[in-house]
Amino acid sequence: MQTEALTGGFADTPTQSAEAFRAVMRVMARPGTIERIMGALPPAPLSNAAGAVILTLCDPETPVHLAGAADTPAVRDWITFHTGAPLVERARASFALGTWQALLPLDSYPIGSAEYPDRSTTLIVEMPQLSQTGARLTGPGIETTAALSLPEGTAFQRNAALYPLGLDFLFTSGDHLAALPRSTRVEGH
Repeated sequence: MQTEALTGGFADTPTQSAEAFRAVMRVMARPGTIERIMGALPPAPLSNAAGAVILTLCDPETPVHLAGAADTPAVRDWITFHTGAPLVERARASFALGTWQALLPLDSYPIGSAEYPDRSTTLIVEMPQLSQTGARLTGPGIETTAALSLPEGTAFQRNAALYPLGLDFLFTSGDHLAALPRSTRVEGH
């Protein structure tokens, strides 16, 4: 294990993990909003926001899949050391992390079942940037409409049609975070 794996976690775990958890809950409750999430310094190529999400939501009971460039020895060691989360193939993942292209195809992840819709995967999508422009969002948590820069539109429309089944998405860029729950409807791109 590299020394790099031992650093970059929360310096004040109780406070920073609580702040990060609240940020994740706020963006999930209000799709289209962008929050700052800080405290983690994961190894490249992960963003600080993705690192904070992993530190906050993953533990030894949470299978994680690393896709594409995110699947490096340094990232694997860092996640294992700080969370104990098992690293798995996509079909068994509770969380999957990578760029949009690396995470495709979406139909390779669990979407839950009628009895257990919560047994689906949340994708943590690393983005070059996040902005409140682009696709038009409607649904729970959005008063009228919201907008978010999504990597595409069709995949999210198909995902929303599966509701209450489907995938949830967290988008990370630098120290910024946004979300698109499966209940959100997407128009345009």
